[in-house]
Amino acid sequence: MKGLILAGGVGTRLRPFTYSGAKQLVPVANRPVLYYVVDNLVDAQITDLAVVISPETGREVKQSLGDGSAFGARLTYVLQDKPLGIAHAVKVARPFLQEDDFVMFLGDNLIGTRIAPTVQRFARSPELSAFVLLKEVSDPSAFGVVKVDAQGNVMYLQEKPKHPPSNLALVGVYLFRRVIHDAIDELSPSWRGELEITDAITRLMQRGGKVSVETLSSWWLDTGKKDDLLLANDTVLDDWLKAGQEGQVDEDSKITGRVRVEKGAKVIRSTIRGPAIIGRDAELIDARIGPFTSIGDRVKVHRSTVDHSVLMEECLVQDIPRLEDSLIGRRVIVRPGASRHGALSLMVGDDCLVELSRERGG
Repeated sequence: MKGLILAGGVGTRLRPFTYSGAKQLVPVANRPVLYYVVDNLVDAQITDLAVVISPETGREVKQSLGDGSAFGARLTYVLQDKPLGIAHAVKVARPFLQEDDFVMFLGDNLIGTRIAPTVQRFARSPELSAFVLLKEVSDPSAFGVVKVDAQGNVMYLQEKPKHPPSNLALVGVYLFRRVIHDAIDELSPSWRGELEITDAITRLMQRGGKVSVETLSSWWLDTGKKDDLLLANDTVLDDWLKAGQEGQVDEDSKITGRVRVEKGAKVIRSTIRGPAIIGRDAELIDARIGPFTSIGDRVKVHRSTVDHSVLMEECLVQDIPRLEDSLIGRRVIVRPGASRHGALSLMVGDDCLVELSRERGG
């Protein structure tokens, strides 16, 4: 069985971070989201993987993942010139997939369970043409939605419906036999101009294929927006973080809860409350780091309090009384300005979000 990871797209919902990088490489607990996807597939003994990339961010994805040997995998890269849908991504990957069964995993999704049992179940069920993972959600209108009958059989699927027929959303993990290619070959673009995977599965069923589903009991996180990414960071730190101290922590610092201090990091006169991770060669001086915070590699936090935030590589936070619920990009500097009368001095690029606290005056 082969694996197909979708790591294309332009990530408009995560701008401005995705202007300079792939959305699948935004870190959660100091690891790119895409790494968790590769790990999950390799854990299921699926090591022959193709990664579908886009012209905009493909080079960065290739540089990050390499040949896959660091993960115990062998990677092939497949270019999707335009974002013409998930089924189109399968179509362009056909030379790699050939006639093999495969697992397709969206590269910006995280699930709180291993897929190995599902893969084994699919392998033992030759009568199945496809198998999809679902999750109950409060608002499924932003996702592919599945309607099932009382016996759990798939009745039909819809892509991002205005009026969802159920609360069961596709989580971005699909298992297919080779017959999915025949179904995709018969598709026409949807009203969005894309080849929809939901249409392909529907066509597969119309051709007599049997599709089974599994509803996740664990969490599922789509990391496409800032708040989603912070929630993913919270969840991964809470569920998966292993405490450890490879960096330097001086005697005037205090660490409570599950905290990981990576090699080369320096913690000086600082307080850290876990769960939290401090990246390689980071520097904390007179800092207070609250729970559910990820401090990236070579980040410097001086005389500041940071809580419930993600600070990416090489940024500087200096003399900030409190920074919370924030996603700070690579090489960003956050510090007080020299403006008078309490005025703000900002340099803000396109598609940014600036949220300022309002002090109530008398």
